[in-house]
Order: sequence, then structure tokens, then C-alpha cells
Amino acid sequence: MSKVCAKIGPSILNADLSQLHVESQRLLDNGADYLHLDVMDGHFVPNLTFGHPVVKCLRSKIRDAFFETHMMVAEPQRWIASMADAGVDQYTFHIEPVLGDVEGICRKVREAGMKVGLALKPGTAVTAVQEFVTMADMILVMTVEPGFGGQKFMGDMMPKVTWLRENYPELDIEVDGGVGLNSIDACAQAGANMIVSGTAVIQAPDQRAVIATLRESVEKAIGKS
Repeated sequence: MSKVCAKIGPSILNADLSQLHVESQRLLDNGADYLHLDVMDGHFVPNLTFGHPVVKCLRSKIRDAFFETHMMVAEPQRWIASMADAGVDQYTFHIEPVLGDVEGICRKVREAGMKVGLALKPGTAVTAVQEFVTMADMILVMTVEPGFGGQKFMGDMMPKVTWLRENYPELDIEVDGGVGLNSIDACAQAGANMIVSGTAVIQAPDQRAVIATLRESVEKAIGKS
């Protein structure tokens, strides 16, 4: 893990969306490395959040932060151009609904000027992403079922993270879902270096302290590797 570094990206899903700019800026001021923006279409997952117009508005207020959109959508290819136009830095999409065209979508994302993230639902074997790893900048291992915030962390997803870290030591590996102070050590020790944490950070009385603790756990694990 020598070339990867700890990055903490709070999910704003559980924030006050009517104050999205203010809440997002507060997270960055409190030490967040990037913002994880959950986009849901009501099809791939039952919930519905926001799309590129909201992301574009947020970008107009926050110029320099790294934006990752987590595209929990049935047709990720549809939103590539609009998310690039909105100022997204990394476009992370689920491989499950587009297994026949993952390579083509990766290419389109990169051509649009964004980094590529590939996401796996809990029920998807980690080997399903193996043939696509070289096309991606990051692999996201979901530690809850995608679609809702506030779910319980699924510790049995950690072998996926370990397998990825062992086989791709320089890969950015992200975990998302139920990650907080009680589960960060398991994630870090398995090899995750990009940490998405929603409720645990957003609702914390001291966001800065929680983000610092998450980072410390990852950095400690990296130092041991």
C-alpha cells in the first residue's frame, strides 16, 4: 500500500440538502478530502436523490473540492456528459446493470475528463470486477445495500477489500456504507484507503475529530503494510 494514501470522503446523503453548499463546505473545512455525492434514479435502487443540476449548482459554490458521484443508476452511460459538464472529478458507477458494456462506459467517462470508479453491490463477487480493474482508478466495495443511508455495516464484505489490496497493491479501494468509528479499523486493516462515511460524520457533534480518527486508522494500517 505504499503508493496509496488515506482519503476521507463524507457522503452528503444524510445532510440537510436544503443547505447543501453550507453543509458541504463545513465538511471540507473540517478536514474532508473529497465529497461523495450519491445519485439515485429510483430504478437501480428504489430511492431518488438528486442529479446533475444540483451537482452543477454545488460546483458553482465550491470551486476546488474533489467531487465523486456515486451513480446508483440503471443506465450510467446516460449521465456521463452532464456530470462532466457539472464539474464532477470522478464518476463511479455500478457494474451490475451494464456488465456487457463496462469497458465502453469506462472509456466514455475517461474521454469526458473524469476519473473512473467501479462499484460492487454486496451480492456481487469481487472477481466480477477483475477484468475491468485496469480500466479504473478506483474500486468501491459497498458495505451496505445501495440506496439508503444509515444501514448497518456489513463486515463480511471485508474479504473483497483484502483480495483487491493483495492483488492490486497500488489501487484506490473505497468502502461505503455504515462506516464509522466502530467499523473503520476493520476497513483499514482489510486495505481500504478511501473511506466514505455519512451518518457517522454528518451527525457527529465534532466532525473534525471523527474525520481525523478515520484518517488516523487508515494511515496506521498503511504504515504497517
